[in-house]
Amino acid sequence: MTQADIDRDGEEKPLDPAMERVRRKMVRLLVISIGIMMVGLMAVLAAIVYKAASGDEAPAQAPAAIPVTPGEGIAQGTIRLPQGARVVSQSVAGGAISLNVELEDGGRAILIYDMAADRIVGRYDIVTQGE
Repeated sequence: MTQADIDRDGEEKPLDPAMERVRRKMVRLLVISIGIMMVGLMAVLAAIVYKAASGDEAPAQAPAAIPVTPGEGIAQGTIRLPQGARVVSQSVAGGAISLNVELEDGGRAILIYDMAADRIVGRYDIVTQGE
């Protein structure tokens, strides 16, 4: 504010009516915006408290147990691979084994072996685009 806008007593001169209406609208918008933000924040906090307090969480599924031969204490079995196939890598998850194999013709495939069923339950050939 300039010196001309301040009275001799140190008080500001009142705004013209148009500027006062704009100022009031801006203050009202500010109050409404802050209110909406507070309601949103309270809703988020309520959802967090509700989720933390509710015991409705689904229990984590335990992986299927690896079948153990009774009396011997170790799992045993035979996996029959296609003729000429060579295991490149493997992974065990639950009751299944994923085998990445290189085939006799040079191609590759992923075989899924189910230990409970004692058989290969899936085969996924790996091919490049254009084949």
